[in-house]
Formats: sequence, structure tokens, C-alpha cells
Amino acid sequence: MPSAESPESPRRVATADSATRATTNVATGLTSDDVEARRTRYGPNTLPDAQRRGIALVLLAQFRDVMVILLLVAGAVAAFLGETADLAAIAIIVLLDAAFGAVQEYRAERALASLRALAAPLARVRRNGRVAMVPGSDVVPGDVVLLEAGNIVPADLRLVEASNLDVAEALLTGEAEPVHKTSASSHSSASPDDEQLDAAYQGTTVTRGRGTGIVTATGLRTRLGGIAELLRTEEEPRTPLQRRLDQLARRLSVAVVALCGVVFAAGMLRHESFTTLLMTALSMGVAAIPEALPAVVAMTLAIGARRLVRHNALIRRLPAVETLGSVTFICADKTGTLTENRMRVEAVADGQSPTSATTPAGSLHPRLLEAMAISNDAFIASNGTVTGDPTEVALCVYAAEAGYSKHEIESRLVRIAELPFTSDRARMTTLHRASGDEAIVVFTKGAPERVLPDCDRWHFTKRDENFDRSAVNRLADGLARDGLRVLAVATRDAPSLPADLIDVEQHQTLLGLIGILDPPRAEARDAVALCQSAGIRVVMITGDHAATALSIAHRVGIVAGDASLLTGSQLHSLTDQELNARVRDVRVYARVSPVDKIRIVNALQSRGEFVAMTGDGVNDAPALHRANIGIAMGRGGTDVAREAAAMVLLDDNFATIVAAVREGRRIYDNIRKFIRYILACNVGEVFALVLAPFLGLPLPLLPIQILWINLVTDGLPGLALVAEPAEPDLMTRPPRPPAETVFARGMWQHVLWVGVLIGGVTLMVQAFALARHADHWRTMTFSVLTFAQMAQVLSVRSERESLFRRGILSNYALLGAVAITVGLQLAILYISPLQMVFRTEALTLSELAVVGAASGCILAAVEIEKMIRRRRATN
Repeated sequence: MPSAESPESPRRVATADSATRATTNVATGLTSDDVEARRTRYGPNTLPDAQRRGIALVLLAQFRDVMVILLLVAGAVAAFLGETADLAAIAIIVLLDAAFGAVQEYRAERALASLRALAAPLARVRRNGRVAMVPGSDVVPGDVVLLEAGNIVPADLRLVEASNLDVAEALLTGEAEPVHKTSASSHSSASPDDEQLDAAYQGTTVTRGRGTGIVTATGLRTRLGGIAELLRTEEEPRTPLQRRLDQLARRLSVAVVALCGVVFAAGMLRHESFTTLLMTALSMGVAAIPEALPAVVAMTLAIGARRLVRHNALIRRLPAVETLGSVTFICADKTGTLTENRMRVEAVADGQSPTSATTPAGSLHPRLLEAMAISNDAFIASNGTVTGDPTEVALCVYAAEAGYSKHEIESRLVRIAELPFTSDRARMTTLHRASGDEAIVVFTKGAPERVLPDCDRWHFTKRDENFDRSAVNRLADGLARDGLRVLAVATRDAPSLPADLIDVEQHQTLLGLIGILDPPRAEARDAVALCQSAGIRVVMITGDHAATALSIAHRVGIVAGDASLLTGSQLHSLTDQELNARVRDVRVYARVSPVDKIRIVNALQSRGEFVAMTGDGVNDAPALHRANIGIAMGRGGTDVAREAAAMVLLDDNFATIVAAVREGRRIYDNIRKFIRYILACNVGEVFALVLAPFLGLPLPLLPIQILWINLVTDGLPGLALVAEPAEPDLMTRPPRPPAETVFARGMWQHVLWVGVLIGGVTLMVQAFALARHADHWRTMTFSVLTFAQMAQVLSVRSERESLFRRGILSNYALLGAVAITVGLQLAILYISPLQMVFRTEALTLSELAVVGAASGCILAAVEIEKMIRRRRATN
């Protein structure tokens, strides 16, 4: 049977979709023209998404918001009482507020939609005679799709090649046991789809082996497409932070209703105007309830996730953005994450001592070079490019440079069967038959401890001579101590294909040991050091030899001196209690399987640690799902791993994890700053409105003025905090405890005292102006409350660092937002038509100076608080 990779198999297979009435050449695939024509005819290979609202629907949805409803009630009251100016102003504010909310919600949805598009799985297809990775949405009927363990099937396929191919179809059938697939249909075409063993269906998962299939249906025409029509009501899940803020908003709503009642009752006792009191109570409710807070947080998280893509970190689940700052342990794979995943053969042991890989390979045994050339799934394109698993690419390239061409050897030693590599077996075996010969040539490569027990001689010794396994093991250990990944390669001849393929791996002849170098990434050491300064402990997990793992761990700075290392066998000998006792001290795990990762995650979590775990294989998926943040490889990882993960590394680089943690901390810091700002301002407004009647002062603000403050101060300045740069100590502080609330570390105390200060300063200006019989007392009160909030937004840019040390110009977005807000406030003070709407009067220069000085007190007070914090931290 010709190999699926061989160009010498120009078969043409009719697709099962009779509508195409086309044939596909399995060896070359579709041409670019074919692809474009079929994409135009059949459309993209996408399933119905959850209903996404357009901007018009998002805008209409804003009128269900509690705050907007309160505004509408206030407008209705104004209309009933004939207050046309108030009615017009309220209508404008309602529209502006709804438009602002709609824009921020629409931006959040668009950001999330773009993230979903980036997270879509890829498909490996053969087109124009070459193998290419394309988005799953680009697959068309007739495409030749190559499958291997870990892939999610991108469309419905008819299989034309299948080698030990098992597919999990629980998504469609509910059966947990994978289905063994074959390329030869054993059922009639009338058989139910779930009995057709030569078909693979979109969304199912390849759990073992490999295969080649022709696309028969895409999009809504697939079996999954029919089911997807029933699943179009999915909503984006709310993050834990959003849920906590929703609860806060509900509690504040109850408190505000009570306070509004108090203000109304106190005003009635003072014989205030009923109309004014009613409008004030409604307006105060609008001002005090931070209804927009969850939506703003959602947008912040979505935009933050979009920013992380620039750092090559794709967030698949939004809560990961806010939880990145809690990571205390990063459990990272070695290969490709801490190393370059750019394998090259560095040394070959063809006898009792290794020879340098730079030495001409002519002295090596031909059978060893043949095994390196063809006992792998590396693919050589027509332009000479070699693609596939990095280890197998390194072997194939080394053999080719020694004159052993993969295509030439495959033409005389055709692969007829294989035993694929799995993490449990830690080896791969391929069976080949020479043309016109019944004899079978077997090649096996894998971990020395798995291959050597089944070998009974070197290739140059007789079978009855002593085979010194201990000497070979010492040789393997020596290569591993040099930081090389070691493979053993063995062979045997069989007279015919056995009934049980596993038998061919017995009584083999060892051809040699191969040392492959995967150098550490240049940036890995700095990234590990940055983690350590941030209180994050880095752990290496690898299936490689312990000596190799330790060598790399030393080079990147994970360990120094004597290291705490556990091998897979040692791990298995420990009870869960014993592992829990040691897990915080272990920095390297070697020769472990993916299933061991779950034990490591569970042990760390039992000790209260917050774990980020990397993985790329099918068997890594449970550990990725179990970890607090599962991180999958975007280049070398499987679709299954990516689906189970919360974050995908687009460059498979450990430094990207650290950059994501840094960005996650910055995002969470900025969310806290926004909450700190908005709640302190709301407390200040409510405090001034509630306390004024009890101090014998008239209501300090008119309803329209309260609504104006709520609009201009809660909008642009607050959102501009999202762009605030990271604080200097961001990666030197310890991780945030996972159970910590957003109000921890003195935040609620800050909100309370600053809010009281804003309200107190406002009342002091009101009392001062009334005592001086100033005609503009209400305009002064109105202005000081607005400008004080601008001072507050500048002061919350850092919890400890002085604004002047941080630099006023370091956040242009915030500076611009403050300037616009101040300009708008001055406009309603000095432009006559706006004065009529907002009941303001032009302030004199001295009155404006009083307002500015009073507002500046807020900035000065918060700066003093920061100074006290800094001094306490140094003592």
C-alpha cells in the first residue's frame, strides 16, 4: 500500500457529496483554482455561531439598563411638570449614555469575536502537491485532509488512508470509547452514518494513529452542522470578577434606594420643592449605582485579551485574563517551550563510543541511516522543505545529508504498517516491505529504556555474543548529561507480517544511539529570573532523560546546584500524601507521562498553589483542564490540547507565558483603579446630597447637574485608565492570592475616605459661597464636584507611586480625557445656551480659583496617603 506521503500514488477518489461531481487526486490534492471555485459555491466551513447582535440591537438593549430606566422616569416626571429644559437635557443625556454603553459593549463583542476567530482550529491539507496548514473555515469539499493523533476533524471526511486510526465520536454519539477507523468500508452505502467506519466527522477527535481523508461535507452540511442549529442561544459566560461586581451593584442599589428615601424625607421636612426632591432622588439613584461597571470590566478584559495576542498569547477563556496575576507555579514542558524546538543530530553512537555529528556519516551502518530516513512521518515537499515533528525532521535531514534520500528509500522499502508513538510506549515502529519480497523490515526508535530491553545484540555482533546493556546505558547517560535528547534505534527482519504487530518489537538488533540537541531559548533564562523575582516558581516537566532535563534546567536558571528532581518511576512510588509534602520543592520532573501531570497539578493545588500548566498532546488535555490556567502550544500542539486550554501560546515560547502574566497583572491593576475611581466618586456625590439637608444647607445640585456629572466623569476618564502603563513593581510583588477580593489591600477604606473627602470639600465650598452671599454658589458647588473627580482620576493612576514621579504625560489617553471633561465643564459655565440648560452662571476668576484649589485638595490628600504607604513599606 503506497504511503500517504508518497507522490507515486496518483489515485483519484470521487467525493461522497454527489453535488460536487468532482474527483480529487489524493497525492496532489486540489489546485488553488479548485479551492476558490468550491469556496464560492459552498461557502466557508463554519457552523452557526451564537446570535451576535448588531450595533442597533446593542443600542436598544441599553434601554433595559436600570440606570437608563431611572433617567427615563426622571424625563417623564420633567415632561409631566412642564420642565421642557430638563426634559431636553435628560433626553440628550439618555441618548449619549446609551450610545456610550452600546459602543463599549459592541467593542467588547467585536474583540471577543476576533479572539474566537483566532482560536479556530487549523487543518492540515494537501493542495497543489504540497502540505499546508489552513484555517478550518477554509476547508472545502474535495480537500485532502491529513489526520494524526490530537487533531480535531475539520469537516466530514471519507477516509482513503488509515493507520491504527481511532476517532472519539462522543460529541455525536455519546459513546466514550473511540471508534477504530479503516479505509475499506465494510458496510453498504445504506448503512447508518454512525456505522460507516471509513468516515470521520467534523468536531470529532483523533485519539490514535493517522489517516488521510477526502472532504465530503462542510459547514451546515456536516452532521455537526445539523446539531449546531439547536445551539445558537449560547451566551458568553461572565467572569468571577463580573459576577462579584454584579452582586456589588445589587447591594448598592438597595442602599441607594434607602438613601434616596432619606434625602426625599429630609427635603420634605425642609419644605423643599416636591418636583425638585423627586428629580433629585431619581438623579441621585442614577449617580450612585455603578451599573456600567460590569460592562466596562467586560470590555477591559476583552481588550486586554486582544492586547495579549500582540504578545503571542491567545486567551480562549476570558477569566484567564483576570486570574493570570494569581499564578504561583508555572509547570512548563521543556521541548519547544524552554528550548527552541529546533532539533539537530549532534552525536551518533554507532559502536562503543559516540562520534561527532559533524563527522562524515559514511562510516555509519547503512541500516541505521535508512531507519533515520524513513522510520518517521516527516514530509519532504517538492521544494525540499522538510516539515513534521522536529525530532523526526532532524533525523530525516541528517540522513539526507549523508546521501540517504527519504523518497528513494521509500520507493524500495514501502511502509505497510506501523505501531505509532504514544506517551506510554515512548517508541514508534514502522514495518516496510521490499518490492517483490515477502520479507518484512522493521525499524523501531524511542527512549533507550523502552527499546533496549527488547534488543539482544548490536548490529555488528553475533546473537550469541554477550550484549552489555549496562555499557549501552552508560553511553546513553553520557549523552544525556551533555544535554542531548537520546534515542535508541533498532531493527529486525521478519519473514511475513505477524498477526499481532506488537510481536515485531521483540528480539531486535540495536543499530545505535542518537543524541539530538535542542538548545535552550536565548530569552528563557531572563524570563525564568523574572518569574522568580515575581514570586512565581518555575517547574520543568519533560519525558526526556533526567540528566538531559537537569542540564537544560541549569542552563535556564530553574535550578542551581543540587536540584530536587523526580523521575516518573519515583513519582509512581510516592503516595499522594508523600507527593503533597514534596511537591513545592521539586523543580524538575523527568521521564514522566502526561497523565502524571494531573497528579502534579492536584498536589500543588492541595497546597493552595495557583498553577499554570503547559501541554501539547492529547493526553495533556486533562491536566490542562484541571490546572488553574491551562496553556497549550499554538505551533506544535494538538487541537485537543488547545480546546482544553484557557490560553494558547502562538509561538510556543516560555517567555510569552511570563509576558502574559505581566500583562494580566497590569490589566487587573487597571480594573482595580477604575473601580477605585468610580466608587469613590459615587460615594462623594451621595455623601454631599445626603448630608447637605442635615447641615441646614439647600440641595447642592439640581437633577440635571447630577446627570451631567454622572455622564462626563464616569465615561472617558474612567475608561482611559484601561490604557494605564504597568507600575514599576509589577513583577517584583508576590502573586495575588486567588481568593483575594477586588477590594482587598485597603481599597474599600480608600474608596470610603476619598469619597467622604470629595463630598466634604463640595459641602465646604457650598457653605463658603453661601456665607459670602455669592450668587453663583450652586455653580461653584457643581464645578468643584466635577473637578474634584478629575483630580481623583489622576491620583488613582498608582496606589503608591507619586503622580509626578510617574509622569503626567505617561498616559496620553487619560490626559486627553481629563482635558475634554474640563473643557466640557467650562463650556456649560460660559456658553450662554448651555447655561440655560444646566442652570449655571459664569464664575469670576477668583471663584474659579476657589473651585480649583478645593478640587486640588483631593489630589494632595491622596498623594499624602501614597507617601505614608511608601514610608511604611520601607520601614
